[in-house]
Amino acid sequence: MAGAVFRTGFSVASNQLISEPQMMIKLSFRVQLNLPSWLLLSLLLLAVPAQSASRKPVRAKHAMVVSAESLATFAGLDILRSGGNAIDAAVAVGFTLAVTYPEAGNIGGGGFMLIRLADGQSTMIDFREKAPMAATRDMYVDSSGNVIPEKSVLGPLASGVPGAVAGLLMALEEYGTKSRAEVLERAIAYAEHGIAVDLRLEESLVGYMSDLEKFPSSTRVFTKNGEPYKEGDIFKQPDLAKTLRAIAKDGHDGFYEGEVADRIVEEMKRSGGIITYDDLESYEAVERTPVFGSYRGFEILSSSPPSAGGTVLLEMLNILEGVDMKGKGAHSSAAVHAFAAAAQQAYADRALYIGDPDFVEIPQQQLISKEYAAQRRKTIQENKATPSTDAPNAGKEEGSHETTHFSIIDQFGNAVSTTVTINSLYGCKTVVDGAGFVLNNEMDDFVSKPMNPDSYELVGFEANAIEPEKRMVSSMTPTIVVKDNLPYLIVGGRGGSRITTAVAQVILNVIDFGMNVQEAVDFGRVHHQWRPDKILYEPFTLPQDVLVNLRAMGYTLEPTSIANGRVEVILREPSTGFLLGAPDPREEGVAAGF
Repeated sequence: MAGAVFRTGFSVASNQLISEPQMMIKLSFRVQLNLPSWLLLSLLLLAVPAQSASRKPVRAKHAMVVSAESLATFAGLDILRSGGNAIDAAVAVGFTLAVTYPEAGNIGGGGFMLIRLADGQSTMIDFREKAPMAATRDMYVDSSGNVIPEKSVLGPLASGVPGAVAGLLMALEEYGTKSRAEVLERAIAYAEHGIAVDLRLEESLVGYMSDLEKFPSSTRVFTKNGEPYKEGDIFKQPDLAKTLRAIAKDGHDGFYEGEVADRIVEEMKRSGGIITYDDLESYEAVERTPVFGSYRGFEILSSSPPSAGGTVLLEMLNILEGVDMKGKGAHSSAAVHAFAAAAQQAYADRALYIGDPDFVEIPQQQLISKEYAAQRRKTIQENKATPSTDAPNAGKEEGSHETTHFSIIDQFGNAVSTTVTINSLYGCKTVVDGAGFVLNNEMDDFVSKPMNPDSYELVGFEANAIEPEKRMVSSMTPTIVVKDNLPYLIVGGRGGSRITTAVAQVILNVIDFGMNVQEAVDFGRVHHQWRPDKILYEPFTLPQDVLVNLRAMGYTLEPTSIANGRVEVILREPSTGFLLGAPDPREEGVAAGF
């Protein structure tokens, strides 16, 4: 990996770029282990103090990987340097995150992979989880029609049928060039030999241990002698290593049939879930056409239903295209008003119309059309908020950031934007005993009861009601922006319902406000999602006079204790062709390229 450079959301070597081989050499002098240098790095690399946001984006000439975790980023970069393409690298990153980022990047969940090939062709692989065949419309409500707290979020009954393994393998088989063994090598080694626990993982485990301890299998995996793993401990996952080996050997059948399937079904029977062998054997990832649109001359490709992300993103951008955002200025009262109003409109349509396209009719082309956006724009009043109760389709703050995103571009011109999820951190908090991975709690993303908020305070209607084998609506928004027929921005993020507004703001920051890509990522964010009717803003984001003006317009404003999304972005510099990686400091993301 000579010549590779990287930047993380934390400071290394006095904030100077350092090559991975240099770091390996420094560390390898201190221990004598018969392990590959990249694996040795995983055992010794610990988190260091947070870096300021004044950094520049990472520059590379040929290829770039940006993810939430360093070892996963380097796994992808290693694949690229060995001649693999962006799809190969994405699969390697996805499986590695299942080991190194277990609270979010887990094979017990699902997601969406947006691919734009060097020849301009594009596709989206939908590996969203599905409701089990035994699922029913009212499975999370009592006899009086009231939603039962925690039933759709805690324990295996909250789990949809996992799709991540099927989706990653489909991508590899259809568009990759490497073998399963090659892309899974690092993930298997990290699971078997262990990774060094950093402060992020320690704090995450401590914060969720009260729920994890409710399940003996989870306690066995995530504790050391009954105590949560601490910073500096070596975290080994032998059961997960065995599962990954089965996938490397037998592919789809190594997960959805055989011993791993046995383990999943046994866990269901033991802990009250309803996923069966038939659910597992019948699960398939599917390819879908991405949504296409434009913004001020830039082509936008994004996720299509059952992800609502791309549709909401394009509706917002179409509304804002008729507004002089540059003239208003970033974070001005007028710009925030326009953005919040556009978000209100788009999220209201999300609630009413978006569902699994295999089950419901979605007026997709209408929702993303310029004409429809012009109609919606006319309903926005200047200098006056529109109450959500008056929107045409007419609490608490959830702290989970369950999802993880990675952006990749290779030396051949292929670009991949991938978001994977298990919903809440550690999903339903249940590890499949003997298989080593956490199950998702994506059933909470269905509408258990119309207009009843989910864990992200999102509401919905019948389009997203529970049905057997249906895929639940998602906020994931993997996106590729194209300029002059070449990838310009590769972007996506984590953060539940806040993902789409985060992606939109990065695009606006670059295109309208002229920020460099790292500034665009670091810049403070606001969020509005129709219901609840309030603007959530990150602390120190909006000046006091802007807050006063927005309140005078009729907005309710609330500082958020959690980030308004966490994004990982690559920009291709049109004038030079250089690739600029911008990790999000909100999650200590990592960019690496060569």
